[in-house]
This record gives sequence, structure tokens and C-alpha cells, in this order.
Amino acid sequence: MAEAAILLAIKKIGVALGGEAVKLAGSLFANEVSLLTQLPSSMSRIESELSVMQAFLGQIDARTDNNQVVEAWVQKVRKLAYSVEDIMDEYVYLIARQQGSGLGGYLKKVVRRSPDLVAWHQIAAQLKELESNLVHLSEMKERWIKTAEGEMDSSLNYASENQRYLADFSHFIGEDDLVGIDQNRKTLIEWLFDEDPVSCIISVWGMGGLGKTTLVTNVYKSEGTKFECHAWISISQTYQVDDLLRRMIEELHDNEKVDKIPIDIRGLNHRRLVETIRSSLDQKRYMIILDDVWDPEAFNDIRQAFVNNKGSRIIITTRSTEVASLAHDSRKLELKGLQSTQAWDLFCKRAFWKEKVRECPKELEELGEKIVSKCQGLPLAIVSLGSLLSLREKTKSEWGKVYDRLSWELNNNPNLDNVKHVLNLSYNYLPRYLKNCFLHCSMFPEDHVLQRKRLMRLWVAEGFVEERGSSTMEEVAEDYLKELIHRCMLQVVRRNEFGRIKHCRMHDIVRELAVSLSMKENFSVVHDDLQMVVKTGDEKRRLSVHKCGNQLQSSMELPRLRTFTVFDPAMSASSSLSLLCSSSRYLTVLDLQGISIERVPDEIGDLFNLHFLGLRKTKVKVLPKSLGRLHNLQTLDLSQSEIEKLPSTIRNLKKLRHLFAEKVPDASDVTINSGRGVQGLKGLWNLKDLQTLQAVEATMEFVERLRNLTQLRSVRIWKVRGIHCKHLCASLSRLRYLYYLSLNASDENEILQLGGWDHPPQHLLKLNLKGQLAEGTMDLPLFRALGSSLRKLYLGWSGLREDPLRSLSQLTHLVFLKLHKAYDGQQLWFRSGWFPNLKRLILFDMPELNQVEVEDDAMASLKYLDLAGLPKLKDIPRGIEYLTSLQELYLMDLHSEFRGRFEESNGKNKVQHIPNAYYIIKREDQTIDVKRLSGQEEKREE
Repeated sequence: MAEAAILLAIKKIGVALGGEAVKLAGSLFANEVSLLTQLPSSMSRIESELSVMQAFLGQIDARTDNNQVVEAWVQKVRKLAYSVEDIMDEYVYLIARQQGSGLGGYLKKVVRRSPDLVAWHQIAAQLKELESNLVHLSEMKERWIKTAEGEMDSSLNYASENQRYLADFSHFIGEDDLVGIDQNRKTLIEWLFDEDPVSCIISVWGMGGLGKTTLVTNVYKSEGTKFECHAWISISQTYQVDDLLRRMIEELHDNEKVDKIPIDIRGLNHRRLVETIRSSLDQKRYMIILDDVWDPEAFNDIRQAFVNNKGSRIIITTRSTEVASLAHDSRKLELKGLQSTQAWDLFCKRAFWKEKVRECPKELEELGEKIVSKCQGLPLAIVSLGSLLSLREKTKSEWGKVYDRLSWELNNNPNLDNVKHVLNLSYNYLPRYLKNCFLHCSMFPEDHVLQRKRLMRLWVAEGFVEERGSSTMEEVAEDYLKELIHRCMLQVVRRNEFGRIKHCRMHDIVRELAVSLSMKENFSVVHDDLQMVVKTGDEKRRLSVHKCGNQLQSSMELPRLRTFTVFDPAMSASSSLSLLCSSSRYLTVLDLQGISIERVPDEIGDLFNLHFLGLRKTKVKVLPKSLGRLHNLQTLDLSQSEIEKLPSTIRNLKKLRHLFAEKVPDASDVTINSGRGVQGLKGLWNLKDLQTLQAVEATMEFVERLRNLTQLRSVRIWKVRGIHCKHLCASLSRLRYLYYLSLNASDENEILQLGGWDHPPQHLLKLNLKGQLAEGTMDLPLFRALGSSLRKLYLGWSGLREDPLRSLSQLTHLVFLKLHKAYDGQQLWFRSGWFPNLKRLILFDMPELNQVEVEDDAMASLKYLDLAGLPKLKDIPRGIEYLTSLQELYLMDLHSEFRGRFEESNGKNKVQHIPNAYYIIKREDQTIDVKRLSGQEEKREE
């Protein structure tokens, strides 16, 4: 992990030596003959040394777990890397402190000011000391680590042997101890013996501890002898190719169906090893297990040894989606966690294995269920905790201790080493650029749903994201998130309509270990009670507050702090925030989402290094003018706060990438004016790096100047008037990166004229149009031009008199369509072949609509259909039986005869194919009745 700390330090040196900063420094030090003139070259030398040290750490990372000498040295390296980061931040701070007075003039002033000059000399001295410490660390490495190379190799062997031990242990698990594998076992056996030509390679994948090895072992033991030869190979993270081949030869020949090994294989080179295996497999139907493969390269390194014999099978177990993809999609088996009843059954088998009846006593059931719930279906964790509790007294107090200090037990109890080892393997194998991102996720509370977009912006702000070609930093961050998910370090909770990750989460047991790793690496600290926190001079770099009293302690001073984030809405003390701003001047992320503060202190302007300021859902009404001094701010999130007007100084935030300032006062308000943005501030259009602008209220000057924001990806504009449209369309035609646009008319009578939008962006995915559309809008080339890109369309208060579906049918890639008070006609007709990719259709609040017709092969992919606020609709859509993919149907506020006709249609087999159909009835007491029209039990919900 120290390599990840070094990565941040190197990036900070790059900032200090890059672009404008190095020019300023050159001018500043021109008349100095002291240490100051040596600063840039000193930083370059430190950067070079750290780069080599980082590469070295990457090689030994897998060996540190079992080597105290190496771990002690790595801790020293980590501390030094943090010192470099601190010094570089101070260096940049001194250069930029009074940048507003003019760069050249400022530099001359700095030289004349003795306090600043003293600070510069302190930096020079600190860098000189750092260089000496680097030399000392290098010498220490040669003295101690080189002499410990034997131990390092031993540690490496230990890791590999431990991995093989876990695999071997699976071979001795009895049938009585297996729970929840029956269906997966049946699937695997079917794939072993079917005749499908795609099934030569089979992959079984999922996060560590799910029982992949156990499942495959069970199948291997029962079915392996039905093949002419078979072999089981565990592949460690630090495998040697020839060693794998030798073990494969030994496994294949340790079988009575194959001749004994003809020669001494220890002296064979790679080519001869491959030839020996191919000779052994020639003309034979074989079964090979490759267990715990981390990288596709491991398979590619040995695949030349395999012979393509009909009926032979290679089963790969892995934690990586990329490795799993070596198999055909139809032969990839993803393991999931156990269901709650299966998890409880497995737990009882292990916790009470000594008992004649393996049942939990009534008085321990509640605690036992809480412990099992913590495992979230992970068999390895369930088995390990069950085995641990089998050794403890069967009392509430003893079991309560285990539950309350589960994190400590996981990290310190030898009985849980298997869990720790399996999950830490996944962490150790992460590339260095993902380790910080993974640990950052542990700062969120348990069971917290992580939002993709928020994570991406935070990772960019923290400096975790590296540039990749022409991709934006946010696009690279999204790739990082996908990679963590593909490596089973995070779990997808929800995808949007396009299949893109929307929400994810961290498994509870994985999070417990990540929190401990974060503390060990001095990456971050989680506090559940701020009475325990923080002493002056504390070294904490990231602090996540999950629970606190009404006020932060007034003595809280954290000079090294880079990130402060709060998840407890009870926090309200603005005075403590003032202290934090004045004492933690290197703060990079300040995320106060959801807390009840009403004021942001003027001291916020002193946080020159602030990249992310989150005030979403706070009670803040006014921002101080000092906000304009945050020249490095990238994200300003004011969404759902009380702020209606931005300070004029915001035009100085030239690095701002994301501005959120929308407010929806009442979530139940479905009128055309349900939300609002901030007023279109003069000069806002000069923030050329803006990618997100949600939301701003239209003015003529703003819509004319919007064209300047050429990097915009997402924009939402309220109070658009007809007189704005010509200039607005001209500006929109210049925004070629735009993928989300929302235009909201000032009232129901205002007409949106979109005829001038003649060059819509090629990448527009989502379009919201709320307001009357000018006559002829549906016949514009606009919808034809968007046909290959648009995925989501919302039309509201459109005032359409003609059926719009023929024009909209040109949007062949549409997956979401909502018509809300959009159409004043009586019939909607979905023709054959229209909307082939549509998954969700919502028809809402159209008083005149009395008939919906669907032809065969229309909306062939539709899964969700919502019909609400259609008082004249008496009958189900004609042709609904053609919607064979439909999974959910929601009905509300329809004609009084509708439900009876629906049930009549159900009897005629027209809607029986829909698994979930609901009729929703609003009550005066704000409750709703949800009637399940399939005839199952009714329920009442708030």
C-alpha cells in the first residue's frame, strides 16, 4: 500500500514542477543564491528516487504480510511519502497565496516579506532533509532487506502454500457440510458432459470466499474419474510458468490410467515440459482444473500445453470478470452469496457441530442471526465465524463480545485467518492505482449505497485518477470503478436503463478489513463518536464522521487533514467548521452533505487546495464571497440546499468542472415549475472547464453565452421562454460533448421553439423537454438526427395534438420513454417494429387518452409499463399479449371500469404472462393500497 502513498506524492511533485508553478518559482528564486535555487532540482531528484522505490514496492508487496523487517521499512517509506505530499502542498500554497494581485508583482512582494522568505527556507531545508532520509532508507534496504531475502522468499512461499492449503482443504469437506451448492453443481455437471462445442472452457467466478473451490472440488471428486485423465492446479498470484507445468505433469501421471512419469522433469526446459504434457493428453479425454486464476495471462502462459480433444474440459475458478471471459458467455457460472435460510443452516452446522442436534438455542438466535447477517451470504465467513463460536461458551455475553468486536476478531484472531487471507489476497493483487480508490470506499458507512457519479468526482478530487489519453478524468474514474467491480471488490446494486452502473456497495466483511487496512496505512479513520477524536497535531489524513453529537469538539485541529466527510445529519456547529478551515489549510475534500449547518464561514476561502465542496441538502442560504479564492475547486455541490443566488466571485473558479445548484422544494410536486435553479450569473460562461451545470435559470445573456462552455456534458436549464429559444438552440449546436439536456419552460403557456437546433450532439443520451412544443416540432430533423444516440426521453406539458409515436419511432435505441401530460389526443398506436430496445414506458396524466394499441413485434424488449392518471382509459392496451418480455405493470388513477376489464382479460389469457401487475389506489390519509392483480395477497403501504 505504501506504493499508493508514493503515487500521490509523485503527483504532487508533478504539480509543483509543472506549467505555471515552475515559471513562478524561477522568477522568485532568480536573485537567491541559497538553498532556494536548488528547490526544483531537489524535487526532481526526490521524484526519481520515489519512482524507483515505487517500482520496488510493487515487486515485494505480496511478501510483506509475513515479514516484519520489510513491513517496518515500508512504514518508514509511507511516512516519508506523506511528508513529501505535505511539503509540496505548502510549496504550491506559498506560490499561489496572493495570486489575485498579479503573478509577477506578487513574486517580488514575496521576496521582500521576511515571514514568507523564512517559509521558503524552511521548505528548502525540509527537502534537503528528505533527500538525506531517502539515502538512509536506501541504505537500510540494502542492509536489512537484502539480508532478509531468504525470509522474503519464505514469505512468498508461505503465501503460495497457504493458498494451496485452502484449496486442498476443500477436498476434505464432507457432503454433510455443503450447503446451497446443488443447483450450481447440477449446472457444472451438465456442462461437463454436453455436446456443445463452446463448452471446452468453463469458468466459475465470484468474490473470494464464495465457495468456488469447494464447488469445483465436489464436482471434480465425483466426475473426474469419468475422464481418461485429470489434474488439479492451484495458481498463486506469484506463479512460475514452468513450475505450473511440472505440477500438471505430476498430477496427470499420479493416475492409474496414465503411464508413470518417464523422465526426471526437474531438469526439463519449457519446450520439453509442454511437449511432455501434450504427449500425456494426446488422444485422451481430459479434465483440468485451474484454481484461483488472477490474470488471463496465467492461462495464456500454459494454454499451448493443452490438446484440443473433443469432450475435454478445462474449469477455471477466478475472482476476475476478465478471466471468467476466457469461457464462452454460456459457460460462465457466477456464484452468489447464500440465501438467508441456507446461510443460517450452514452457520448452525459449524457452530454446533459437536451437538447431536445442530440447532441454535432460542436465547442465542437473535445474536446468531445478526452475526450471520454480517456475513451477507459469504460461506467462508459463515463457516469461520461458526467454527470460532463453536469454541466459545454458548452464552449471550460471549457471543455478544464476538459481534461487537468483529473487526478486531477478523484482524487478530488466528481462527479467522482464512477469511482475512482470502480477502487480503484480492486487495494485494490490485494495481496501485486502484488501492486508494478501494480504501476510499471504506470511508462510507456500513451498507451505504455508493453512487457512481459521486465516487467518480471524489476520486478525481482526491488525486487518485491518472490521465489516460484523451479521456476525461471522470471517464477514467468510471473505468476504475468497473475494474473494482470486475475484480469482485465491489458489488453492483443497480444499473440504469442503459446497463450502466448506477449504485454499488461494499460487502460488510470486506469493508471491515478495508477499514482496518485504512487505519494501518494511515489512509483514513472512521469515527462513530467524535468525543473520541482528534488532538492537536494529529496525523490523520482523512476523517469520516458517521456519528457525532450536536457539536464538534472545539479543540479539533488536524493540520495534515486532506479529507473531511460527514454522514451524521445531527452535526450542526458552524463554529467548529471555522476551526477546521483555519487549521486544516491543505484540505482537498470537504463533504458535508445532509448536515444541518446554516452558514459557511469566511475561512472557507483559505482552503486553497480544496477540490470538492459538498453542501447538498444542507440549510445553507448564502455563500461567502471568499469562495472565489478557491482557485482549485473542481466540484461545488449545492443541490437541494437553500442557496438561490451564487456570489459574483464564483466566476474566479476557473478549474470548476461540476456545479450542482438545483432545488426541488417538494418532491411530490408534479407541476411544470416543480424545481428551480440559481440565477444565471454574469461571467458563469467563462468557466471553460465546466462539464456539469445543474441547474441555472435562463436569461438572454446566459443562453447566448452558453456556447462558450464547450466541455459541457450535462446541463439543466429552468424558466426557458420562447424568446430565448433561437439563441439557446444556436448555443446547444456548439456543445458537441453533451450527453444530458433538460429544458424546462417558465410556465405551461410558454412555447419551446427547437427548430434552430440543427446540429444536436452525436453523444446525447438523455433529453428532457418540459413545456409546450411548437407546432411541427415532431417533424423536425431533430429526432431523426438523435436516432442513433438517444436512450432516454421525457416529454412533459408538450401540448401535442397528433400521435407523436411515428416521429419518436425513429429513436430506435430508446430504452426509456415517459409521456407526462404531453399528448392531448385519444389514441396511441405502437406499430410493429417500433421501439425495439424500449425497456420502460410511462404514460402519465393524459386526460383524453382512452385507447392504447400495440401491434405484434412492437416494443419487443419492454419490461416495465406504467399507466397512471388516464381517467378515460377503460381497458388494457389492445395487443398487450404481444409484450412477452413484460415483467412489471403498474396501474393508477384509471377509469373506474378498468380493473374489472383487466380481470376479465386475465381470464382470457391476455395478461397472464405478466409476473407482477399492481393496481395502486391513493387514500385520503396519504396511504396507498397496492392490489396485486395476479390475485395474491393485498398490502397497504405508506
